[in-house]
Amino acid sequence: MTEDPDHAAWPVLARLINDRPDFDPMAWLAQLPPMDLYGALLFQVAGQQLSVAATRTILARIEALFGGRLPAPAELLEVDPGKIREAGLSWRKIATLRDLAERLTDGRLNQEVLSGLPDDELMAELTVIPGIGPWTVQGALIIALGREDVVLPGDLAFRKAIRAAYQLDHLPDQQEVLAIAEKWRPYRSLATSYLFSAAFEAAEAPPVAPRDV
Repeated sequence: MTEDPDHAAWPVLARLINDRPDFDPMAWLAQLPPMDLYGALLFQVAGQQLSVAATRTILARIEALFGGRLPAPAELLEVDPGKIREAGLSWRKIATLRDLAERLTDGRLNQEVLSGLPDDELMAELTVIPGIGPWTVQGALIIALGREDVVLPGDLAFRKAIRAAYQLDHLPDQQEVLAIAEKWRPYRSLATSYLFSAAFEAAEAPPVAPRDV
């Protein structure tokens, strides 16, 4: 991910960067296990309406079912859904992950092909699946594919981080987040990483994950 943005174009982020010469904008990603696209989507689906701490707990339980790693789509389908439910996932989330896994194993979807699609096309392919919305895909684009110009306007922690960084007197809605983020193109993923890392640093605890819409 490129790390040489035009500071003049986004002074608030420039101040955040300049005030922290040793700041690691990728710190929040480094705390996550390695994930392919399916693993990142699993992480995102599991995290809907939960804190990152709770999501990590659930992920650890799922990893324990699969020898200490996240399952491939076919592996998830081989396990009794009740076992996944015991790990902490709701039946709705299990249905979403199984639907996605079935599409990836029967040929309707292909991870390699999906990973090569432009952001908007990948979004269109995945959001037809019930339970997978823009936030889920946007997170996977950053976590698994390292896409450089992604922003998560529906993420509650991200909105709070913007409120703090921009000293707003209100929590910005999604449209306001997108308007602010326009200044960050084509480095919106980098800006997102800085703001997420700042949120982790300030709270000294994982932020709350958003609802997907």
